[in-house]
This record gives sequence, C-alpha cells and structure tokens, in this order.
Amino acid sequence: MQFSVEDQRDAAENEEENVELSTRRNSENGDIEDMSLEAIFSEDESDEDEGDVDVDDSGSDGYLSEDSNCLPIAESEIHLGENGAAGKPSAQNQEILLELENKKKKLSRLKAKDPGFSKFLESHDKGLKSFRNENAYSDEDERSDDGMQSMDEDGPHLYLNKLLTSSAINSWCHLVKEQHNASAFISLLNAYRAACHYGAESTGILGSGSGAPMLDCETFCKILMFVLREADDVFREMLGISSNCKRDTILGLKNNSKWKTVRPLIKSYLRSTLFMLNQATDSEILAFSLNRLRTSIVFFAAFPLLIRRLIKIAVHLWATGEETVSFHSFLILQDVASGFSSDCFDLCLIKMYKAFIGHCKFAEPALFKHLQFLRNSFVELCSQDLLRSSNKAKVSINNLSRILQLGLQTKKKEAVKKICSWQYANCIDLWVTYISHCIHDYDLQPLLYIIIQIINGMATLFPGPRYLPLRCKCIEWLNHLSSSSGIFIPVTSLMLDVLEYKVSKEVGKPGKDFNFSSAVKLPKHWLKSRNFREDCVFSAIELLSAHFAQWSYHISFPELATIPLIHLRKFQEKSDVESLRRVVKRFIDVVEQNIEFVKKKRDEVAFSPNDQQSVEAFLQLEKCSGNTPFTQYYRSVMEKAASRSLIMNENKSFLEQKKQKRKRGQNIVDVRANGEKVPEKSKVDQAVSVKDGK
Repeated sequence: MQFSVEDQRDAAENEEENVELSTRRNSENGDIEDMSLEAIFSEDESDEDEGDVDVDDSGSDGYLSEDSNCLPIAESEIHLGENGAAGKPSAQNQEILLELENKKKKLSRLKAKDPGFSKFLESHDKGLKSFRNENAYSDEDERSDDGMQSMDEDGPHLYLNKLLTSSAINSWCHLVKEQHNASAFISLLNAYRAACHYGAESTGILGSGSGAPMLDCETFCKILMFVLREADDVFREMLGISSNCKRDTILGLKNNSKWKTVRPLIKSYLRSTLFMLNQATDSEILAFSLNRLRTSIVFFAAFPLLIRRLIKIAVHLWATGEETVSFHSFLILQDVASGFSSDCFDLCLIKMYKAFIGHCKFAEPALFKHLQFLRNSFVELCSQDLLRSSNKAKVSINNLSRILQLGLQTKKKEAVKKICSWQYANCIDLWVTYISHCIHDYDLQPLLYIIIQIINGMATLFPGPRYLPLRCKCIEWLNHLSSSSGIFIPVTSLMLDVLEYKVSKEVGKPGKDFNFSSAVKLPKHWLKSRNFREDCVFSAIELLSAHFAQWSYHISFPELATIPLIHLRKFQEKSDVESLRRVVKRFIDVVEQNIEFVKKKRDEVAFSPNDQQSVEAFLQLEKCSGNTPFTQYYRSVMEKAASRSLIMNENKSFLEQKKQKRKRGQNIVDVRANGEKVPEKSKVDQAVSVKDGK
C-alpha cells in the first residue's frame, strides 16, 4: 500500500502532536509535585545566593587600631575619678602585672639562651601575620583603609582576659561621656566587638560552647548598654550631622576627611551589632539592640553588603522572634524599605513573603496571633510602594491560579493536598488582606478578579462536608473583598450548600470540642456527631448575616434576600432539632423586617433606578446611625460567635494542660521504674504548684 507525500506529512504532524501532548501531560504532572509557593521568585530577585554572605559569620574581622595613650588605662587599671585624678592599681592587678613581668623575663632568658628558638618564634609570628592579613574582612575590598587589626579565633577571649574589667570599662565610659575622648571610644568599640563575638564562642549570655572563660555578666551589660545607647550620638557628633539626616547626607560625606576617620568606627559598631543579633537568644537583649540599631539605620547607606545582612537577620527575627522582637524587627525592615533604594524594598518584600510562607504551613491556635501580625505587617510594608508590590502580588496570585488549575484538571492526590493546606490558604488570606487594604489607593481590580476566581475554584474543588472549615474560610474571604471593594460578590449559593450537608442519623451524641479555626478539613468521626449539624447551621447563619449586613441598606435588598429565604424556610420545615429551628426562624424574621423597611423607604423615593448617584445615596443616613433591627441582630450574632470561639479555645487550653500534666506524671513513673533519680522541680514549676495550692 502506497502513501502520498501529503499523507506522510500528516502522519508525521500527528505523531509530533502526540509527542507534544504526552510531554506536556508529563510536565504538568511534574509541575504539580515541584511547584512551590516559596520558589516563585528567582534567586537573583530574592538574593538567596550565599556568595554574598557577610564574612562576619566567621568572626574573623579585626579590632580597631587603638591609640597607645589609651591602652595603659585598661592594662594598668588606671581609672579616673570625678576630679580626673589617676588612682593606683588594685592589689589583685598588681599581682597580675608582676606575674606578667616574670613571664616576660623568663621568655627573654629563653631567647638569649637558645637563638634558634628565637628565630623560630619570629618566623612563626610572621606566618601568623600573613595568614591574618589574607583573611582580614572588608566589605568593598578596602582592607587598608578601615584601620582594623586582624585577630585569630581566640581573639575575643584574649582581649577579654587582658583588658575588659569593670573598672576599665568605667574609665572608658567616663572619658567618652565627660571628655569626648576618641581613643577611649575606640577602646570601647573594641570591647563591644569582643563582647558580641564572645557569646557565640563561649558559655555565656548569648550562646553556649566550651573551652573559653566566662565573661562577667555585669561587665558584659555595661559594655552593651553604654555602646548601644551612646554610639549613635557619638558618631553624629564626630561627623557634625543632625539626628534626622537622610541617606543622601551620609553618601555625601564619603569625600569628607571626618568620614574617613569615623567610617571604620561605624563599620565596626554595625558589624558587631549584626553579629550579636544573629547569635543572641535573649528576647530583652534582642529587643533593646534592635531598638538602638534602628536609630543608626541611616549609616547602613555607606555599607551595601551590611544592608543585605541586616535585612536577612531582621526578617529572620521578624518571623521567628517573640512579640516585642518581631515588632522591632519589622520597624527596621520598614525603615530600610522606605529609606533606601527600590532594590532594598524588593529584597525586604521577597524575603518577608518567603519567611511568611515558610512559617504558615501549620496553624496552631497559639500561633494565630503571630501569623496575623506577620500578615498585617507584610501588608503594611507593601502599601509603601503599591506599584512594585502589586507586581509581586501578581506573580504570586498567578502561581496560586496555576496550582488550582492543575488540581481541577488532574484531581490527583498530590495536587489536591497542596491546595487543601494551610500554606495555600494562608497565602490566599495574605493577598486578600492586601487587596482589601490597598484597593482604594491603587488599581487592583485585575488582582481582585483573579483572587475571586481562585476562591470560588477552591470551594468548587472541595464540596464535601469534611471541608466545611475551608468552605467557611472561602466565604469569609469573599465577604471581606466585597465589603472593602464595594463590589457585590454572590456567595449565598455557597452558604446554602452548607445546610444541605447530609448528617448521619444513627449517632446523635455530642462530640468533643473542635476548633474550626485550626483545621481546613474535619475528621470523619466528627461528621457523625450532633455538634457537626449545629456548626453547619451556626456557620451558615453567621456568614449569611455578614453578607446581608453589607447590603441591608441597598435599594435591591428585597430581591437579594428572596431566594435565600425560600431555602431557609424549607430547611426550617425539615429540621427535627428545635434549637436549630429557632435560630433559623429568628434569622428569617429579622430579614423579613428589613425587607419591609427597605420596601417602605423605596416607595417614598421619586428617582429612577437608572439614577446611579441617587441609588448609591439611598439610606446612607440610616446606615450611619446603625439603629435598624437587622444591624442590631448582626451585632448580637457576631458577639455570640466570638464568645463561643473564646470558650472553645479556653477548653482546648485546659485539656492541653491536663494532657501535659498526665504526660509529666507518666515520665516520672517511667524514671522511677528504671531506678533513675527523679529530677527536682524547677523554680517555675514550684511557683506554679504554690499558685495552684498543691
């Protein structure tokens, strides 16, 4: 059988199409597994390349060069009194100095006795110096301009042991505060640098380790408190600039002789503070340091690499820190995003987005407040530059749309699991909040349309009763978008479907308390409980009340409420639970009262329905007063919902505490059974026991 040239060409084209379709199908399946909400921005945009990480992580940057006239203050423990007179060294310091002198004499005798050993020491010292010089840190490859001395890994401990004592610190603080002594300030900055690095390498206040001496807590606090409080004022006084100068002022000082002198000091202070922030775990130290560093934020304009380092550390503390630490970190990010270049704004936004997405994969009731703060603060940062933030939002929302499309097309387990997750839900919640907050300040209508389609798609993809919490969240998002934008979004069909869920009649026992806010999917056993039927009705009434409250003063409210009332009357007739019937009957009565109220006011007007301005002004005075029956009913519904949620959270906390006590008691029994010694109660546990009367 012979084929024409055209037949052969058609067969080849069909084969190519089949190959393309199979390849596309395989790529789509791979995309479902590989598509991530965090990896939507390129490495260049997010600055995740580790090649730009500041060398401060290694702790290999050096001390500032100190004036020889100031060093004996520390080494000899000569401190100044109020009248400036020098005091005598203490007896303990005299013993230390004598011991050092004896060791120097022994070393000198050994060098004279063995010249070969002396040459070996000199060559070894040169090798160390060359090694340190090769590894000295510099932001802009200006190793010779910063006036810093390099140090080895034991530098902080060596410096602490030799110089940092309480009286030395007091002397330096006095000289800086009263006499504005620059040499003493340099010594303090070196002490500050040593203290900041010391915590990361020893068992001290900042961290844990081994093989290093302890730093006295009082001395540590004196160094940190004085430098953090006074450094910014000293820098500004030395440069002759005001406290409210801007980034351009700092950049304009680069050719100034004063700047060349002060620059190494500022750089040392900023790097030491960043190193400490990256190592410290104490919330009070972190909060105070962040608050003081914020006053010096403008100096980062001269150190681009340090800005990136600052953003990275601040984002980490913003996402993981306690309430105060997270708040101060956000203030720093806000200042950087608004006070520096647009690239810094993009970097802050992308890193904050990735940090939020990375920390919202799980939702525990204890974390809700922190997640809300992260969401609201991110939206606050985005509102500083709506043009740039809307572009990033578009990328993220389009990614959400692609994931949902693949899920609707394939219905595969991996795709459905990715969509029905806290990470996906929190990402939608983030952009819903952003659009609702900024829609009146910028044209976000395209994003509004896409996010509405995504939410409706989620509700369509998960129609079953087990997804009641997720459906309720979808309706809440749509109500929020409708309220903020003023655009009518139909949600009654989604809410009425909740009333149609079939409830098992075999088991009518009440189930355990279950917090809807901590789940996107209900457990199977919950569907057989009496609580599930109640939650369906209460959720529908609450969400429908919120929807009607937005339009209860609109001229078309009677038509809007007609179909929902028909469904609610049918449900009332079929329901066999008297308490639920009363709730629905009460809602129907209030809606009918509001319909009659709107109809009466509508009959009194003389304008045409085509008069858009008059339609929008309809019942606006009554809306401002808020004294109509439906508005009052809506308030009571929301108050009851809030009290019910509060009681549920308290019950859950009580059950968790009982579970922890039971587990702690079981651990003690297991320890005793193994013949081990039972650990004593901590002071906190003892205080709790006394408070509980045990």
